Amino acid sequence: MTKARKITYWNFRLYLLLVLVSLLLPGCGGKTGVYLDSSMDFGAVHSVAVMPLANLTREQQAADRVRDVFSTAFMASSGIYVIPPGEVMRGIVNSSIANPSSPTSDEVVKFCKATKTDALFTGVIREYGDVRSGTATANVISMSMQMIEGQTGKVIWSGDATQGGVGMSDRLLGGGGQPLNVITEKAVYDLLRKLF
Repeated sequence: MTKARKITYWNFRLYLLLVLVSLLLPGCGGKTGVYLDSSMDFGAVHSVAVMPLANLTREQQAADRVRDVFSTAFMASSGIYVIPPGEVMRGIVNSSIANPSSPTSDEVVKFCKATKTDALFTGVIREYGDVRSGTATANVISMSMQMIEGQTGKVIWSGDATQGGVGMSDRLLGGGGQPLNVITEKAVYDLLRKLF
């Protein structure tokens, strides 16, 4: 191969690489993993309830821990009143909700009338705790939440977040990653950024 052909060959490979990168970059930005009802007036929401979360993990207390962090962070960052867990349980019982982690539209409307809330949150904890990759371990949380309007029972916002996991530094240097409470707060604030 002559020197001119080698340069052309490498220029072609570089050009092909740049084209591939430019095609992949537009999918990397923006709010991925988020649904937002553009017709909803979120300024009309003054009080919300956070329902018990579905727990798909081995950790039995994961849903309660994440629910507590989410409720506190939501009230602190939005100024919207979050009704206490006891009031939520009373509303669940009074509304005869069979599955509080995924209520039907009619159950949502009935619950919101009984508790005088404008909306409620439901969610799922998919992963919570330590994860192993080779010899390295680290904490991880993966969750999704949705906000449901109280008058119609319609989903007006939905988002998901994942934090933690085994990174390159954990593989190379060892260590257990960040503490679970830190990554839980990061995941919750990531969700709230997607909401607000």
